Amino acid sequence: MTDVRVLYQGAEALIEKTVWHDLPAVCKHRLSKSYRLHHIDHLLITQRTKEEAKLMMHARQSGVSVPLLYDVDMKKGCLTMEYIPGSRVKDMLGTLSSVQQHQLCQTIGGCIARLHNNGVIHGDLTTSNMIIDDDQLTFIDFGLGTLSHEDEQRGVDLHVLMEAFESTHSEYPDSFKKVWKGYEKAFDGDASCVLQKIKDIIRRGRYR
Repeated sequence: MTDVRVLYQGAEALIEKTVWHDLPAVCKHRLSKSYRLHHIDHLLITQRTKEEAKLMMHARQSGVSVPLLYDVDMKKGCLTMEYIPGSRVKDMLGTLSSVQQHQLCQTIGGCIARLHNNGVIHGDLTTSNMIIDDDQLTFIDFGLGTLSHEDEQRGVDLHVLMEAFESTHSEYPDSFKKVWKGYEKAFDGDASCVLQKIKDIIRRGRYR
C-alpha cells in the first residue's frame, strides 16, 4: 500500500486514505493503549477488529450500504476497506431543499430499521458517519457497535442520533421525526416498543 494520507486520528483509531491493489481504500488502525497490559491490549484490539468486521458484513446482508472490506488484519488491528467518495450528511444536509431533507431523513430511518431488523446496533449513529454519493447513502464506522435484538439497545442507538440532530442540526428541529417515520415504516417488529425505550432514556437523562 502506498500514497498514505491521514484522514482522521481519534482516541481509538487512526484512519488513513491509501491504495489497495490499485483501488482507493481506507485503512483503520486501532490504537494501542499504553496503560493496558500488553496481552490484554492485544486481545482487546483483536476482538474489536473482528467484531467491527462482523458487524459490517451483517449490515451489508441487511441491505444497507457499507464500505466493502478488502482485508482484515486482526493481529495488527487493521481494517482495509473501500474508500467512499461523497459528502458527510453532516456537511450537506443544509444544502438540500426541504423536500430533499425529508426524503433523506426517511431514507436514514429506513436504513437504521434494516440494521436493527438484522440485529446490528451501530453504536455511533451521527450524521458524520453517513456519506452521500450520487444519492447512495452509506454508513461508516461500526467501531462502537454490537449485535443485539433488544429494544433497549435499539432505543439507545436512535437516541444517539436524536441528540446528534438536536446539537448539530438544531435549525431543522423536525429532522428526527422524519427519521422516525422512515424507521417505523421499515422496522419488522413493534416500533412503538422502541419509541418507548427512547422516551425512557430521555426521562432517565432528566433525572440524573
